[in-house]
Amino acid sequence: MSYARRATSPPKPLDAEALERLALRYVERYATTRARLRQYLARKLRERGWEGAEPPPVDSLAERMAELRYVDDRAFAESKAAAMGRRGLGARRVGEALRHAGVQEADREAVAADSAEDAVESALRFAKRRRIGPFSASAADPDLLRRQVAAFVRAGHAPSIAWTIARLAPGADPSVLIEDGGRNKPSPSDWEL
Repeated sequence: MSYARRATSPPKPLDAEALERLALRYVERYATTRARLRQYLARKLRERGWEGAEPPPVDSLAERMAELRYVDDRAFAESKAAAMGRRGLGARRVGEALRHAGVQEADREAVAADSAEDAVESALRFAKRRRIGPFSASAADPDLLRRQVAAFVRAGHAPSIAWTIARLAPGADPSVLIEDGGRNKPSPSDWEL
């Protein structure tokens, strides 16, 4: 039995209406930013081409979606930061994810201030998930301790918070760190074992 290949014609080039339909469909399905919407529309234009005589209205379409509140960079940033914080990721990692998503600097800074307040809680969630410090079964040897702190730093946490949590004895009460707000951090000279 042979299968005949269907001849597929190239997709029809986009016009203003089709571009708007694509934008609406995208913001309907995904929480996004203006920058990501622009990237999506630009990709679709590369794939299908443009039919109009004037340039495609990608920027004005993204701005109009923002005016209609279909796209809200600040709400996206807050939601993304909260989700990453619940996973135990640190402020630096959150900031990079928001920058990569195209969130404007003013919105990133506002969300970063909120993330900084929850830095210790987020680090403790990371420690619990990875069984580090007070959540581990046994005390860590110096090499394991360094690797654990490196994992904290890769997750976006400050080294001072990482060393403080990683050095806590197994079974220790980490609530003191939350109440302290991370103010009792070791100095950089304490980072060495």
